[in-house]
Amino acid sequence: MSNTWRVYLLALVTFLVGTSEYVISGILDKISDTMGISVTSAGQLVTIFSFVYAIGTPILMALTAKVERQKLLVWALGIFVIGNVLSFVLPGYASFLAARVIMALGAGMVVVTALDIAAKIAAPGKQASAIATVVMGFTASLIIGVPLGRIVAAQFGWKTVFGILALAGLVAMFVLYAIIPRVQGDKPIPLSKQLAFLKNGNVALGLAITFFWLGGYSIAYTYISPYLLDVAGLKEGMLSGVLLAFGIASLLGSKFGGFSTDKWGVFPTLSGGMLLHVLALLLLSFTVTYTHSWLPIVILLILWSFAAWSSGPTQQVNLVRIEPNYSGIMLSLNQSMMQLSMAAGAAIGGIMVDRVSLSAITWVGMVGVAIAIVVVSFLRSRMSAGSQGSGEYLDEI
Repeated sequence: MSNTWRVYLLALVTFLVGTSEYVISGILDKISDTMGISVTSAGQLVTIFSFVYAIGTPILMALTAKVERQKLLVWALGIFVIGNVLSFVLPGYASFLAARVIMALGAGMVVVTALDIAAKIAAPGKQASAIATVVMGFTASLIIGVPLGRIVAAQFGWKTVFGILALAGLVAMFVLYAIIPRVQGDKPIPLSKQLAFLKNGNVALGLAITFFWLGGYSIAYTYISPYLLDVAGLKEGMLSGVLLAFGIASLLGSKFGGFSTDKWGVFPTLSGGMLLHVLALLLLSFTVTYTHSWLPIVILLILWSFAAWSSGPTQQVNLVRIEPNYSGIMLSLNQSMMQLSMAAGAAIGGIMVDRVSLSAITWVGMVGVAIAIVVVSFLRSRMSAGSQGSGEYLDEI
């Protein structure tokens, strides 16, 4: 098997992990109904998962730095499988929260290790595309995982979704063991030294871009199902199809982001994608308020998803190229920041839903992405001045 196909296999594994995280947004109302909790409380399942992922991943990756990557990937996937099994068999909200914690610990290690392996086995000059492919797997869960999860939940109950994920993860463990080559781990670096990278102004700004971009996205996306049903007025029968279209757009956006980064560079791709992201949310807010037609709403949802996820692979490359000798640490820090931003976004979105209205989430999300655009401009200025950056990275400005 060629390394190209191995990268696609890694993308398939991150698809499973992404589904376990994102599917909550697609079945939020059903979890709320069956457990007898508020939509906001159900939304905090995203916050818990993302927060544990963010805090646990760098610690676990530091502790397992010497472990050979293929072996680590298989064991991490095993932890993820256990979390899904517990989600399927245990009753009650508290038990589900505990299972989400276990699931998140495994998921974080799976994604970071898969990204690291992909970057190391990629052909010369194809690192960005390999990373984009693995990220594509994660975002592809929006395409298939979320709408399929919605369908499964409607037919067999939402817990069945996690039973299916557990079985798929178990199969993937055996396939990974047989097919993924042995890849040496990085030189062990203490967690304190990893956090010391935050003192690098360019690293801190790069991570801030992730926080505001994805945080703004998460504020709106976490509550996408109730938003489309209650605010936009879409029918239940349309929701799975709309989520499918939304997911396809995320895949296309992610692939375009990798292509654009290789061809035009990091900063043009980030700036253009985020400006389109803000425009899509602005137009969506007005359209939902002033029209009752579903077609323009769906078109704008597609535009929003495409724009949002075009920034995904670009941000991975952005952080790696700031500190190219510590790619594993940069990927880990960025994954942690992505999850922290999603946790914050879900929490802020919940506050908006409780204290303002469901319709407020797109407006507040827009502000987050706008702040990210400002940070992109600031980082670009620093890099163009040559401060603390690598010459290789300056070529991408």
